[in-house]
Parts: sequence; structure tokens; C-alpha cells
Amino acid sequence: MPVTSELKRPAQAEHFVEWLLPFATTNPHLRHEHRSPLDRELITSLPLSDTASIETAFDTARAAQPAWAALSVAQRTEVIGRFHDLVLDRQAEILDIVQWENGKSRGNAMDEVLDVCLTARYYKAVGPKLLRARRRRGAFPIVTKTHEVRHPHGVIGVISPWNYPFTLAISDFIPALIAGNAVVLRPDLQTPLSALWGVALLHKAGLPDGVLNVVLGDGAALGPQIVERADYVMFTGSTRVGRTVAAQAAGRLIGSSMELGGKNSLIVDKHCDMTTAVEIAARGAFANAGQLCIGTERIVVHADVYDEFIAEFAAKVANLKVGAHIGWGADLGTLTHERQMHSTQRHIEDAVSRGAQVIAGGHTLPDVGPLAFAPTVLVDVPFDAEVCTVETFGPVCSVYRWETERDLIAFVNNTEYGLSAGIVSSRIGWARELATKLKVGTVNINEAFGSAYASIDAPMGGMGQSGLGRRHGSDGLLKYTEPQTIAQQRWMKLTPQWGMDDAGWSAFTTRAMRLMKSLGLK
Repeated sequence: MPVTSELKRPAQAEHFVEWLLPFATTNPHLRHEHRSPLDRELITSLPLSDTASIETAFDTARAAQPAWAALSVAQRTEVIGRFHDLVLDRQAEILDIVQWENGKSRGNAMDEVLDVCLTARYYKAVGPKLLRARRRRGAFPIVTKTHEVRHPHGVIGVISPWNYPFTLAISDFIPALIAGNAVVLRPDLQTPLSALWGVALLHKAGLPDGVLNVVLGDGAALGPQIVERADYVMFTGSTRVGRTVAAQAAGRLIGSSMELGGKNSLIVDKHCDMTTAVEIAARGAFANAGQLCIGTERIVVHADVYDEFIAEFAAKVANLKVGAHIGWGADLGTLTHERQMHSTQRHIEDAVSRGAQVIAGGHTLPDVGPLAFAPTVLVDVPFDAEVCTVETFGPVCSVYRWETERDLIAFVNNTEYGLSAGIVSSRIGWARELATKLKVGTVNINEAFGSAYASIDAPMGGMGQSGLGRRHGSDGLLKYTEPQTIAQQRWMKLTPQWGMDDAGWSAFTTRAMRLMKSLGLK
């Protein structure tokens, strides 16, 4: 049954707004009515950034970056370590703010706290090792001494989305800061306070003024201006916008990394525990009200257990609790934007018009909140329905049958996206082998998406139209650096010597090459 609550605003709502807005570079004469999706009530009249604000933010960042980069990696990571502790100590504040701005359940908001802390702790631990100068094999053994060193790009432009407003703002620039960069951040206009809270705590943790700068405004207006001025761009958002960002970055010959859309599948094998499969499917499909790039939108169930799965899954989904309140007690929150409500309804209506059936949900929940939508399950969805191939980004999933492994692989891979997938099976060897045949960046066995994403020592990102580059792991930090090779030649020149002519030198180097191969030297 849906749940409701009278608690709509954080206890310290006005304090949060007053405290956080000064951390952004804005024009006070430009305003935006910032409203909560929980009840559409006004949060604040939000000041916006103009072109002059963006120029100021980048000028400030460039002035501050050299001194920040001059600190040791250990000094920079100490700031991140203190930030980690502050987030845990004051987590109730950010949970309130995320729910207030985004509408998600408190449990889903807590996922963001955990992710930011995990990211901070990981890169604090590995940053010094990843960034230290590394000895590399030289042109010739002994006589060529070669090192690789890493330099920060300079100023990183981070454009973050609304669906995970704390995680995808803060976690993405933590490694950039550790690498010695300054940052200009543009959080989504729907959820700026969540990002600003993290910025405020970083300053409290000791981050020097000017190293991290925030601009506020519509992505279509501010995004191109950020890409035009940044030395590297980190973007999370839709594939449509990502193509534009990538093209602009390429035109300037700067690097970019981006996580984009997904149409992710969860595979249910006939060899599995059905209760576990249903729980994984419900969490995968309806976490964050379906508003996450790595969430499950297609569930592919072996024909032998399809009917059993459908019955249990429909019952499970029908009992999920939807809430539009600040606090615990809901399985999922509301949608964040009216456009998500419209796209969710459109996909359902299109599928039904083509013969699909709704076995759970399929309707709004106005008694819960203006953007509350019942978690929805579709079956008998034809392959030409929009919901089959296009990202919904709402609380809707479709269930399909599979019989042969060949057809299963073809179905999962028959999409322009390649972000994430899950496999539920007791046949672990089979599942691991199947995973290698799926054209996606991450595969979870006996989980929908969380295991791979939380394995922060491994790279996370998409194939195909799901993105470029990777967050997490060594890639997540080193992408924010420029590698430099320094080679020292000792004792022997790379030109003819010892009285040899060109022909003699050629013969000598040829013998040297053969010898190095026979010795197994690289």
C-alpha cells in the first residue's frame, strides 16, 4: 500500500538554503523558482549563473590550482579523509536535502552517502600510489632510464545530473581533486543544494578557497560554456546530450569521460532461488523509482520458470510502498520531474496499444504525491514497442521469456546501449561465461547492478552508446591526469658509435634486437 507523511520539509530547511547558496558563483539578479517534487512547494528562489559568473569561476579555479597541485598527494588526500568523516557524522542533513530536492526514498538517498564515502576512502588510500612516478622499461636495458610521471589537466568541468545529485556530483570530482586539479561544477538545476552541501563540507574539511567552484543554471545554457573553458570534462546524463558534449570536447582537443543512458537487462535462469530472483528484480527495477542509468528495465526469464516468476514478482511489486515524504518507511519515492512522469506514461500506453499487458501498477498515485507513480510491470511486450528499446527512466520494467542461450544473448545485445546487466543463477560457472558474451560495461551475478558499481577498485562505465571512459578504479583517477615520459640516455648513444658506419650500426642493433628477444626482454 502507498504511504504518505505530513513531513515535507527538512527541519532546518531555511538554514540549509542560507548556508549553501554562497558557495556558488551566481548573478543575484537572475532567479529560478526551485521547487520540491514531493509537493511542488517552493524551496527557494535560486540565484543563477551567467556568462560572467562562469568566467569568474574558471578564473578563480585557474588561480587556485597551481598551489593546490603543489601540495603533496598525501596533503590533498588528508582533506578528502576529513570530508569522509564529516559526511558520516552529518549524514542526516544530506539525507533530508536529497529527499527534499529529488523525491527519492531515504534508503535510496542513503546509497548516495555510502557511495561518496566509499569513493573518498578508496581514492585516499590508492591516490598516492597511482600518482607516484613509475619506472618504465627504457629503449635499451640499463642504458636508457625511463620514468612516467602524472600531471593534472588543470581545471576539470563536471556536469552532474539530478537522479543521484550527491553521488554523481561529489564522487566524480573527488579523484580529480586528489590528482591536483581544480574543479568547476554545474549540478543539475533541480538538485543544486545536494551538491552544494558536499562542497560546503569539503571546505570545512580544509579544501582551499578557489579550488572548487560551483555555477548554477540550465544545462543547455551552461554546459557548452563549461566545455568551452575546461581542460577536461566529466559528464553524466543522456546519450543525446552526451553526443553534443563529446563533439564539442573533441573539437577543442580535450578529453572527456561520460556515463550515458542504458537499457539494462536482468537474466533469470531456471536454475535459481525464485525468492532471491524476485527480490533482486524488484530492487533492480525500482531503486530510485527507476531513475538510474544502471537500473533494470528488461527482465528476461527462462521459459521453464516464467509463469512462477511472473506470479511472485507481480505480488512483490504490488506490495512495494511508495512515499512522498522526508524520512524512512518507503521502498521507493516519487519521480523527480514531470517529464519523467510523461515519458513513463507514454511508454506504458504505447506498449499496451501494441498488445502488452500491465500486471502491476500502471497508474499515478496522486494521493501520495504529485509525481508519485506506481511501480509497473509489463508482459507480452512486442519488440517494436518503445519501452522495449528506449530508456524509460521511470518505475517500469518489462518481462520477457528466453529458451535458448543464443536467443538470450541476441536479445540482451540488441540495443544501442551497453551499460549494465545482471544474471540470477545458481550455475555460477555458466553465469560467468555468459557474462563475457554480453556487450555491456558491467555484469552482476546474483545482483542487479549494485555489486559491480560498488566494486570501486574495478572500472565502471558503458559500451556502445552508454558512454566513454570509466569512473572508479585506477581509470577513475588517472583520466584526470596527463602522462609524461622522461627518458634518460646513459653511456651509449642512439646513433652510430665506436667507429661504426650506418651499415655496421644497423647490423649491431639488429643483433641486439635478436638477443633481447631471446632473453625474453620487453
